[in-house]
Amino acid sequence: MRVKHKKWAAPLIEQHPEMMVNDPAKYAGHWQKRFAKEQPLRLELGMGKGQFVIGMAKAHPEINFIGMEIQTTVAAIALKKALPEKLPNLQFINADGADLLEYFQPSEIDELYLNFSDPWPKKRHTKRRLTYKSFLTEYQQILVPQGMIELKTDNMGFFEYSLQSLNNFGMKFDGVWLDLHNSDENEHNIETEYEQRFAAKGQPIYKLTAHFDD
Repeated sequence: MRVKHKKWAAPLIEQHPEMMVNDPAKYAGHWQKRFAKEQPLRLELGMGKGQFVIGMAKAHPEINFIGMEIQTTVAAIALKKALPEKLPNLQFINADGADLLEYFQPSEIDELYLNFSDPWPKKRHTKRRLTYKSFLTEYQQILVPQGMIELKTDNMGFFEYSLQSLNNFGMKFDGVWLDLHNSDENEHNIETEYEQRFAAKGQPIYKLTAHFDD
């Protein structure tokens, strides 16, 4: 997602350090202190404009959520949406998700969301895909034992690759949906901005949930 730079984005983020973190390594092992109370902690990697993670935080007040986004303007748009909601179980990070091991201690996260990640379709870019084995190794470290990954995408090639990569890594699948919006799983589904756009065109949405077999 590429969004035109907004002059108001950086100042808005600076005005709300209580909700937006720019130096996440500072909180490694202490993320629960950023929330109103200690609860299971879930992370969305690449939250975009925040529709999914905000929706999840509203629907599940018994769970703490962190949305991470590398693009400052996009992160600021999410922040702008979230501020009126005053959600005590939601925090944002404006940083590069490639440094997860610096940001989180082992077993600090209960569940990880990968929503409409860049599929990097060219073979020479395989290692950049967020379900490549090097990323899975990092996820396994920051997640609790048998921690869960939930993935949604509109890209069949990326979905097939992810199924194979997670399987080769020894993960166990809890569910696989080839047409999410026409399944029972859609009953409690919180959509992302991309998801709404693609589904409106009649494009199937693919989803999987899997856990590490520790």
